[in-house]
Amino acid sequence: MALEDVEHCEDYCLHEDRIKKANEKMPDEDELYDIAELFKVFGDSTRIRILYVLFESELCVCDLAQTLNMNQSAISHQLKILKQAKLVTGRREGKSVFYSLADDHVRAIIDQGREHIEE
Repeated sequence: MALEDVEHCEDYCLHEDRIKKANEKMPDEDELYDIAELFKVFGDSTRIRILYVLFESELCVCDLAQTLNMNQSAISHQLKILKQAKLVTGRREGKSVFYSLADDHVRAIIDQGREHIEE
């Protein structure tokens, strides 16, 4: 997309009050980085599929692999990423580890994303 294709101001004019307000609300660089990293995790459809399955109930890796028609190694790899991003939690029960959504925010983020694309 060329610059001509993007609408822009015809006159250069600053709105100091708006700039000040925007800068006051801007999170620090570390927080912006963390937010960007979180959204990168949502950038993989396999991880989204795993989260959707976990909306219904907690499942072990075997159950997830069967449900998504994938091998356990691939599921485990994606779960590691989701766990590092604090989107899922695991609980051991005997020889199995059951995974679930970390909290209601995860469902809200996905639901809002879905609403946005359906507008």
